[in-house]
Amino acid sequence: MSTTPCDIPTGTVIAPRGGLVDLGPLAQLRAGRLARRLPQLYVGLFLYGVSLAMMVRGTLGLAPWDVLHSGFVRHVPMSLGQAVVLFSFVVLLLWIPLREMPGLGTISNALVVGLSADATLAVLADPDAIAARIALMVGGVVLCGLASALYIGAQLGRGPRDGLMTGLARRTGLSLRLVRTGLEVTVVVIGLLLGGVLGIGTVAYALAIGPLTQLMLPWFTVDLD
Repeated sequence: MSTTPCDIPTGTVIAPRGGLVDLGPLAQLRAGRLARRLPQLYVGLFLYGVSLAMMVRGTLGLAPWDVLHSGFVRHVPMSLGQAVVLFSFVVLLLWIPLREMPGLGTISNALVVGLSADATLAVLADPDAIAARIALMVGGVVLCGLASALYIGAQLGRGPRDGLMTGLARRTGLSLRLVRTGLEVTVVVIGLLLGGVLGIGTVAYALAIGPLTQLMLPWFTVDLD
């Protein structure tokens, strides 16, 4: 899922109409418009898992955290999606000393992204043509930007890896950019040591995901009461 899973335009600050707000778990649910926000959250998380699987089948490199996941599954009897779920909950344990508060979207992120990735990998074949592999890589990065905008815009809690980043930045006083870079370099190095998949797709993801999410986020950010 992370996914992040993808980048959250964090510091999540109190914003004017149409912007992100920083709410506690109960306040997120009480803020209204759940008939739109809940489906948007789960569609976004499902598509995030699809985007992860597309980059896997493209075999041209994975997002930084997925380099770690792909290396880890080389040594344990576990699918890639199961590794995403496992590491999501490991990261959530690191939230405890950082005093980060999970929301519905946080727990959903930890579960749905990995399940979606495995389901997509089960039906998506490995292409032989390089053009198809490039299309999967590019499509995966773009879809991840869209998926991130959907689930972040639902305003139901940041993902496990995003919360680790913001929590570390708050507790250390370092910039979000520096903390994010340090985390991603660390997980990539560990992933490579485990035999993870690094390639041009990793670079494309790192360069494009922030701008893509920032571009699309205003389209899907739900105004809250």
